[in-house]
Amino acid sequence: MNATNTWEKVDQYITERLIPHDTVLEKSLVANQHAGLPAYDVSPTQGKFLNLLAQMKGAKRILEIGTLGGYSTIWLARALPSDGKLVTLELDPVHAQVATANIAHAQLSELVELRVGDALEQLAQLDDEGVEPFDLIFIDADKPNNPNYLKWALHFSQPGTVIIGDNVIRDGEVINEGSQDPRVQGVRQFYDLLAEEPRISATAIQTVGSKGYDGFVLGIVK
Repeated sequence: MNATNTWEKVDQYITERLIPHDTVLEKSLVANQHAGLPAYDVSPTQGKFLNLLAQMKGAKRILEIGTLGGYSTIWLARALPSDGKLVTLELDPVHAQVATANIAHAQLSELVELRVGDALEQLAQLDDEGVEPFDLIFIDADKPNNPNYLKWALHFSQPGTVIIGDNVIRDGEVINEGSQDPRVQGVRQFYDLLAEEPRISATAIQTVGSKGYDGFVLGIVK
């Protein structure tokens, strides 16, 4: 059995043992597939991990940069209290339409505000509106803009805010300083900013599983 096969089988084992069958989440993935969305959703084990992090933080306000079809949005929103709020940003109107339906099916529409348009423009708009700081921020959008998203995440943070960045290992390509892939270079700049930024304490964890070899950054704002 090759390594990738083993990763997938272990992920399946963990999911079967620790993550109960959930028709709402499964239907959202089916809806995403039928709509032709790319299969960039987090895995069930990763979704549950995000949910647990939000619960451990006691998050009442969450910002998600990159909605896709709303699968991770549902996992995060389910961790919120009844008076909580999740703001999620999505560039593609088709993706946003699918996500809106998935979020409604999960009965989370009252907790989730989905904003459609360029994320940097949406973040500037949020700033103009004077939104309150967020307790947890999940960055999972176009990787070349990761450095800009981190700057905005810090802007919308307060001491104790948790910042999570997804897809930061990229099959190990993150160590290739000569990579021509703008996604890899965006992630490398993300690390550079984290290393130089005194306002946040962060680490990165490598992961393997049904989504392949990747990882995430986890940081806490001081």
